[in-house]
Amino acid sequence: MTAESEGPGEAWSAVLAAYEQHLRAERDLSAHSVRAYLTDLESLATHAERLGVHDPAGLSIRTLRSWLANLQTLGRARTTIARRATSARVFTLWLARTGRAPADAGALLASPKAHRELPVALSEVEVRALLDATVQSLADDGPRGLRDLAILEVLYATGIRVGELVGLDIDDLDRGRRVVRVFGKGRKERSVPYGLPASEAIELWLERGRPAFATDSSGAAVFLGTRGSRIDQRAVRRIVHERLAAVDGAPDLGPHGLRHTAATHLLEGGADLRSVQEILGHASLGTTQIYTHVSNERLRAAYKLAHPRA
Repeated sequence: MTAESEGPGEAWSAVLAAYEQHLRAERDLSAHSVRAYLTDLESLATHAERLGVHDPAGLSIRTLRSWLANLQTLGRARTTIARRATSARVFTLWLARTGRAPADAGALLASPKAHRELPVALSEVEVRALLDATVQSLADDGPRGLRDLAILEVLYATGIRVGELVGLDIDDLDRGRRVVRVFGKGRKERSVPYGLPASEAIELWLERGRPAFATDSSGAAVFLGTRGSRIDQRAVRRIVHERLAAVDGAPDLGPHGLRHTAATHLLEGGADLRSVQEILGHASLGTTQIYTHVSNERLRAAYKLAHPRA
């Protein structure tokens, strides 16, 4: 039996149930995020109880570090350990704030630096080819093609997440000012501008495409599946993969790849880092900074190709 195969005891279970309610009701996290947090903390609870810590109030920095060290011994990836350290810090802060622990045991907990790979982004030529190919297929694809074009244009124009895209309602679109209201992680609201091509694609979809799919159960959803319900994330991912397959030489990316692409092209076009952070809805500027590395890598590649003494 492994260190992660046993469930937490009574005291831990009661606190984790309260924490789950906090994540759902107060932080308004998605079911996926809540499940990820609880999985991490159940691992911590099991390890802590093996060390004789049968109540979260008794957690110490030593217990937390022992847990992370054990995960490393078990061969867990650095990214996994870093994520679990974050989960623990958020949890112990909540324990202290709600009076369930005398102090924040995780305040000094460090996590290993994850090896961060640069995100793959399309070139401007590839984006143009993707959108042009989708336009050229409109005659054959009908309403579905209008929808797919609008989805691609919005994803590239705004850099919003696929979950944010599928959650859009018609009232979230300020079509006159070309601004979309987005509810991001933790239901944080932000406004993101979009350009004329995206605006034209949205208008075509809403006026000519959406009515062909809409049913009494469609509600106010902007993007619909062929049966009239709000389109889901899996369908959007499939659309992006299928449409990119028509572009020779383009990498096989999903919706998040278009988000990376939008951010990279904004920075390459002269946008400042703070503006890109606001557009993407990043809580930390450090998350946005990775796109400066992408731009620098492209600059180096162009230099090596063009300069005779590169």
